[in-house]
Amino acid sequence: MNRSSDPITLEVVKNALSSLADEMALVIMRTAYSSIVRDSMDYSTGLCDRRGRVIAHGLTMALHLGAFPDAMLALTRDYAGKILDGDVFIFNDPYASGGMHLPDVYIIKPIFVRGELEGYACTLVHQIDMGGIAPGSTAVYATEIYQEGLRLPVVKMYEQGRPNETLFRILSLNTRMPAKQAGDMRAQIAACNTAERGYKSLVERYGSESFRAMVEDLHDYAEKLTRAEIAALPDGTWAFTDYIDGLGERPEPIPLKATVTIAGDSLTVDWTGSSPQVKGAINCPSPFVKSAVHLMIKCIARQEIPNFEGYLRPLSIILPEGTIVNPRLPAACAARAIVGWRAIDTLMGVFAQIVPERVGAAGEGGVTFPAFSGWHNGRRYVIAETLAGSWGALRDRDGVFGIPNPGGNLTNQPVEMIEALYPIQIERYGMVENSGGPGKFCGAPGIVRQYRMLGEEALVVMRADRQRYLPWALDGGSPGTPSFHIVNPGPAQRVLPQNPMEAVQLRRGDVFCHIGAGGAGVGDPLARDPALVLHDVREERISAAYACDVYGVVVVDGAVAETATAAARARLRVGRDAHKPEYLRYFLDALGVQDFTLDENRILTTR
Repeated sequence: MNRSSDPITLEVVKNALSSLADEMALVIMRTAYSSIVRDSMDYSTGLCDRRGRVIAHGLTMALHLGAFPDAMLALTRDYAGKILDGDVFIFNDPYASGGMHLPDVYIIKPIFVRGELEGYACTLVHQIDMGGIAPGSTAVYATEIYQEGLRLPVVKMYEQGRPNETLFRILSLNTRMPAKQAGDMRAQIAACNTAERGYKSLVERYGSESFRAMVEDLHDYAEKLTRAEIAALPDGTWAFTDYIDGLGERPEPIPLKATVTIAGDSLTVDWTGSSPQVKGAINCPSPFVKSAVHLMIKCIARQEIPNFEGYLRPLSIILPEGTIVNPRLPAACAARAIVGWRAIDTLMGVFAQIVPERVGAAGEGGVTFPAFSGWHNGRRYVIAETLAGSWGALRDRDGVFGIPNPGGNLTNQPVEMIEALYPIQIERYGMVENSGGPGKFCGAPGIVRQYRMLGEEALVVMRADRQRYLPWALDGGSPGTPSFHIVNPGPAQRVLPQNPMEAVQLRRGDVFCHIGAGGAGVGDPLARDPALVLHDVREERISAAYACDVYGVVVVDGAVAETATAAARARLRVGRDAHKPEYLRYFLDALGVQDFTLDENRILTTR
């Protein structure tokens, strides 16, 4: 530690930087135009030191946390010696500039103090539309990145304070929503300007030399904490494979495999064995998968590790080229987030073997992302939603419902806001009865969100998962319940693929229903406290018949019938069918599925 850096001052500086990143996040939330930014909060903010290393991250998307190092590497590589006071940079391309997919646009402002470069204010916002073949620029059915929208290498949006008018004209001509795109980018610039003022004040307070020394000490401190956390884990090698359902009407399983090796105070994550890149837009550029690794290390840590890039030094991440976790040009990647979310589940499957007391069962599998678009009153609209909120159970409690997936601090947009701004009516929004995986501790129920189209016509582009390969359970619990996407629920309903390889066309009066996957359970369902089962019946999470057939708890006149419950549980212990579990029969019968079998956590259905 530098002699001038006492622990109290380091803590003050660390928290000041973190507060600046959070202030940036608030500026964007309050000034953004698009609902995907303002309401869903699909964006991130951060600060980097003069060498481009992360030193703070705002309280938004956790899965963006590990993406800034690659982005800053591209910026500092391309503009070494050419970064000037008043410059603002913009970029998004995964292959040329460390981006993740084209809607995620970086706007970064270097911060100068007394003529010296001292740091960077960094923003990353999911723009509502960057062009391409699908409104919202997230078409699963794209087969190469050239179909996905406007690719931006690292370019100067402003040069010494002067706007790049040519760039602004190009941006405006390559989006379906120019006003909202421009408004969201202005929000990013405003956040950078806010951070610049605070950052300058901080550097000036301590002096450049002392501030730089403290930053180095904090990088070293983050490294030290991370190494201590890793050293406390057992040495060895563990692996886990999870599966994405696949693409289109006849999906082929897409494996994601992670192998974790711990040796002393170093940890390696090797993604060898994951699927080759695919002819669809779910290929995931490496920064997003790296983010999943960084997130998991922080989640299993016993103490808080500050967001200084030094914490990455003990980590090695192997991402074979040409795979779904590190695709080669020109692989499409607009819907890449599905792999990032599933990477978290895969890593949880590994660490459930290493530190079982710190890891729960799998949740809903990440955010489902439907994007609706059409024309209303002569104007184009695009609305993208981020739907999540069904956690798997932990070893000492039920999975939480209505809380974002750990990978992102995203929110489901308010019903009233959607209905006020778009020709869409939300008919249902809540939890699905008799959903989620049973266990001594049960997984959270699935979410239902049902939309009725009020405009003449609309297109839906979407990506989702966890219909065939259910959220995996632990310790004898049951896998979670599947995700479904249904047009016009009822006798003539159309069940969509999880990842349709075309836009779904809807007309006035049509209904689109999203049913999210329910989280998986932990422990034997017959060991669940009958009082908890009764509570779930009273809360209408499960029916009384479900309580009897799945948990062996008999509810009569609003109370547990203890003698009948003991007898019911004894019968279930003898007669349970692992391949046709009752909990799935309740769920699938309600959706009109005629027959099914369950092979571990893979469901096979016949309609």
